[in-house]
Amino acid sequence: MYLDFFQLRESPFNITPDPHYLFMSRQHREAYHHLMYGIRERKGFIQLTGEVGSGKTTLCRAVLAELGTSVKTALILNPCLTEVQLLRAILHDFGLSTGRHDMLRLVETLNSFLLDKMEKGENVALLIDEAQNLSMKLMEQVRLLSNLETTRHKLIQIVLVGQPELNQKLSDVSLRQLRQRITVRASLGPLDEAELQLYVNHRLEMAGAEGRISFEPKALRLAYRYSGGIPRLVNAVCDNALLAGYVTGKWNIDADCMKRAIAQLDGNG
Repeated sequence: MYLDFFQLRESPFNITPDPHYLFMSRQHREAYHHLMYGIRERKGFIQLTGEVGSGKTTLCRAVLAELGTSVKTALILNPCLTEVQLLRAILHDFGLSTGRHDMLRLVETLNSFLLDKMEKGENVALLIDEAQNLSMKLMEQVRLLSNLETTRHKLIQIVLVGQPELNQKLSDVSLRQLRQRITVRASLGPLDEAELQLYVNHRLEMAGAEGRISFEPKALRLAYRYSGGIPRLVNAVCDNALLAGYVTGKWNIDADCMKRAIAQLDGNG
């Protein structure tokens, strides 16, 4: 609605996980390098945790984009599956046929695929988003997948991505074997107030603002107080603030625009 008014190519504050808009805060940069290291160095299990809306999925998509064709990857976004369904989803994402095979045959298909990639000198990575929703049975199944290895290398690198509840689940005594195999860990927290300003400016510029739009300091303080530095909430409140600016004909988003945005999100607008 406001794109033409602000002369933007696209909405700067969409909440979809677009790696093009990834802002590298200190924590995001560290997590990014941890994931790249864990995958490229064949560390087996890698864990990324962060609060809802902290940018985990966006970061993972950026990692996948950077890996490109050098690593064969699969991304599971919804792990609320049965054991057979999970295996089928993994094989499907790797581009493999599953037919009507049973569990044993599915594992054999995956193992043959991994050995073939190893012989060709290629790496394979599986990223499971929302991993805190994996059942205990599925957690154990994922652990067993890591047994597909040679004497020297892990055939598949498995990245578990989830909310802090993932740590709680992994602390269960029944999952101690899995927990011990996780050798690379990273976490994402909220942006601090200075990072929030950089984040907002980054997204505006990526959308084609070219310095034409500005958020006044008081507006950004209100945005930080409302969002707690969680990127998804920052996007929501700043998107509504731009809408308020459009309605009132303002290119400089002031505290009044931000208050309108917060009221709207709180259902009071």
